[in-house]
Amino acid sequence: MYPLLFEIGPLTIYSLGAFWALGALAAVCILQLELKRYGYDSELAGTVVITAAIGGLIGARLLFIIEEWKHFVGAPLSFLLSGSGFSWFGGLLVGGLTTAWSFKKYHLPFWEAADMSAPALALAYGIGRIGCFLAGDGTWGKVSDVPWAMAFPNAVAGWADPLTGVPYPPGVRVHPTQLYELVQSLIVFAILWSVRKRPHAPGMIFYLYLILAGSMRFIVEFWRVNPVLAAGLTEYQWMSLTLIFVGVGLLFTTKKQARIK
Repeated sequence: MYPLLFEIGPLTIYSLGAFWALGALAAVCILQLELKRYGYDSELAGTVVITAAIGGLIGARLLFIIEEWKHFVGAPLSFLLSGSGFSWFGGLLVGGLTTAWSFKKYHLPFWEAADMSAPALALAYGIGRIGCFLAGDGTWGKVSDVPWAMAFPNAVAGWADPLTGVPYPPGVRVHPTQLYELVQSLIVFAILWSVRKRPHAPGMIFYLYLILAGSMRFIVEFWRVNPVLAAGLTEYQWMSLTLIFVGVGLLFTTKKQARIK
């Protein structure tokens, strides 16, 4: 893999950061189009995305530290400087809170703004996963012999089992689940982008995002290397189910209220 893309003098460009930055740029472009379509100032897109990105990175890192607390306290500095280790759910939660703050600050109706942001969020996540793939940040899947299975010998996280830390022997290949998530994200984006102009109550595009994104992550977890938490499901699958239930609940509640009116 290619954790380091290129160097220009003292400047080093890493694939992980580069593609997450490209994802943020794509999100800005999508959000600008949506803000303009809704009749709001499209120049707010950059501020909203930056606010979301900062909150998302902090949240993703914090949740990962909590999940890996034993490893963190053993070597906190090297853990923080490893260049890997982020949790999508932590990023979604804290990034969502900081984004809500920016909506309020710039007087954007919350659920309309959430609808505008949903396609951008799906696309940005997919592009970011390309960086995870190139860097080998430990988000690959289980050992496999499928034709498209791959090895990550230059992974920034170390070419080892993510659960045990034991290095993989030569010849081992795994599911490239980062690419699975890229494809999933593009599907979610395509669905949201295609239905966004249909008549709907504010918030319904975002609710659909929660359902689709949660479903996609639930599915890919069957190939990811994460410990089982309960009932044969991983922690992230339980979090995914929570997203799905919240999305479905909000969707039906909104539809019911619309019928009553």
